[in-house]
Amino acid sequence: MRALLMAVGVLLLCAVATLPASAIDRPDALWARNTTSYAPLVLDGVLNEFAWTKAESLTVVFGRDGGIPGSGWKLESGMTTPNDSLKATLKFLVSGDDLYLGAKIKDRFVGGSATWQRFDGLLMGLKNHADPGAPKPPTEYFYSWWYPELLDPQPAGQPPAFAGRWAEYPAGSPRTPEQIENWDARTVVNGTSNSDAVFDDGYTVEMRFKLSVEGYKPERTEGDIIEWNIAIYDCDGFWPINQAYFSSTRTWLQSPWGNAAWYNELRIWTRPDVTVYSATLPAIDPEVVILNAASHPAPTIDGVLNETAWGAAFPKFDIRWDDTALRETYPDVGRWRSGQFEWFAAVPPDTLLPPVLDPADATVSMFFKGTKLYLGFDVRDQIVQYHPNINRWDGFIVTINDRVERSPDNTLLGHRLAWQIGPTGQALPSDYLLTMVNAGTAQIAATLKPGTDVDTTDANIDTGYYGEISIDLTALGYPPDLGDGALFIGVNLLDGDSFVPVSKNYGTRTWWYREYEGECCPAVAYLDPTFVNAVEPDFGAGDDTRVLRSHPNPGAKTTIEYALAQGGAVSLEVYDVQGRLVERRSLGVRPAGSGQVEFDGAGRAAGMYLYHVQVADPTTGALRPVGSGRMIILE
Repeated sequence: MRALLMAVGVLLLCAVATLPASAIDRPDALWARNTTSYAPLVLDGVLNEFAWTKAESLTVVFGRDGGIPGSGWKLESGMTTPNDSLKATLKFLVSGDDLYLGAKIKDRFVGGSATWQRFDGLLMGLKNHADPGAPKPPTEYFYSWWYPELLDPQPAGQPPAFAGRWAEYPAGSPRTPEQIENWDARTVVNGTSNSDAVFDDGYTVEMRFKLSVEGYKPERTEGDIIEWNIAIYDCDGFWPINQAYFSSTRTWLQSPWGNAAWYNELRIWTRPDVTVYSATLPAIDPEVVILNAASHPAPTIDGVLNETAWGAAFPKFDIRWDDTALRETYPDVGRWRSGQFEWFAAVPPDTLLPPVLDPADATVSMFFKGTKLYLGFDVRDQIVQYHPNINRWDGFIVTINDRVERSPDNTLLGHRLAWQIGPTGQALPSDYLLTMVNAGTAQIAATLKPGTDVDTTDANIDTGYYGEISIDLTALGYPPDLGDGALFIGVNLLDGDSFVPVSKNYGTRTWWYREYEGECCPAVAYLDPTFVNAVEPDFGAGDDTRVLRSHPNPGAKTTIEYALAQGGAVSLEVYDVQGRLVERRSLGVRPAGSGQVEFDGAGRAAGMYLYHVQVADPTTGALRPVGSGRMIILE
């Protein structure tokens, strides 16, 4: 174990030296510049303030990819190729506690009706971080010319109506001051809505969302990440009906709905110091960096996890039932998108679910070599069982988006790579993983840990199991050089526990980022060819130099204790979970024996950090690793 900890520390040191500042493009993320200290924005639908000229923008066009993996489009009715396809430009700003959206939409036919999808408008979702559950659910914001309670034809010149959380039903009903304070908008139509006597020239929307009611804190020093999506409805040739122009389409950024979390989301980053006068915008890095194991032998897929690459693999992350503190350490939106669910066979109304007596707990490792992605699973489980009902599986669902194949919604197709522990402890692949195994483009194996057997009783206390997968990414649409290296992935741990009596039986799902392949949201990972997972060095069996522990852990400050077999020049290095160096400190020449160093996490983002202590010979400068460990910093 000591050698493994030292190896991980040295490998992290080798890896971060070549990590680029921004490894991949992020079509799912952008900055909303802050305008708090400047002239206020006037909500009038004109977008004529200086701040709008500096705002980041996105373009939405029907039939064109608006950003992988979740953006798409759909023809609802009418002409197969619309004569007046949607073209829209969206901009974003933050002022104080408000997110502002500016939308310019080119459209020769503006209007709506009582019929669903025969209208123009914006359907938006904003994840509610104030909700105590996991994952955070969406709040719907619907602003359109859909008036289902009014007879057609609708009045010419009618404005769009508010619907969703901060509005009354039917659409167009008066709203309370509180509702207006939490969400408001103004629209200017360049023409006349609900009338095609003369072609329109589109419309402009200026909209404001109150962020604090959704649990966001954009004014914190570290800022916030706003989880948002939009679908734009476009109906043409309907006022009156004109078959030469009639069509109804929907085009979206990352997710098509406001009250359901599909596909993906737009991550809108904001920070007080990123303003309309900032010369450059900070890079938005991938949420996870996966190391290249080019210098390691290819693992044998036998479910043992004994190859050197697994000891050096990065990232590693834990998945654990009902561990809110652990979820908070997941990078970026992972802390809000990850979640859990408990299943029970028959729950009468108002009956509590049975208690989870053996919580799911696993460590997942990832690396790649050539065109193959490798995943390792170390599961700690006191009741290992086989059951044909997926709700009672012991196993995993890994979800990865194809890089070529599209769904009927024109989004990148998500694949479900599922497997479970079989009746004799073997790995049973399912869904698309079974397809890949049969095609020879994936391998899967599992082994039981000592003292573990497979049954559906609680007669034996088990210790768990290991799993090992290799996936040829070229079978998922990746080119031989892996292209841009972007990988959209989620991992879902399934844990079924059975007891006597059976009334205690349950099954849980606990997931990292994404539960299923069509849901929001995968981790945006980068397969970095330069981020090398080096061969484990030989430290010598007699070296008693080591890290002992860090305490308190978690905490805002922690003390790292170590022991030196020989004296030397000691240094401390601390990395975040993406492998980026956050602090390097020389501790001076220290004698053999025990020592300690304090790390102050004040002002740093809450989450997991990795630390590495090493000692150098003061005469030759030769490095001798001491060891590594993990600590959780709390705000």
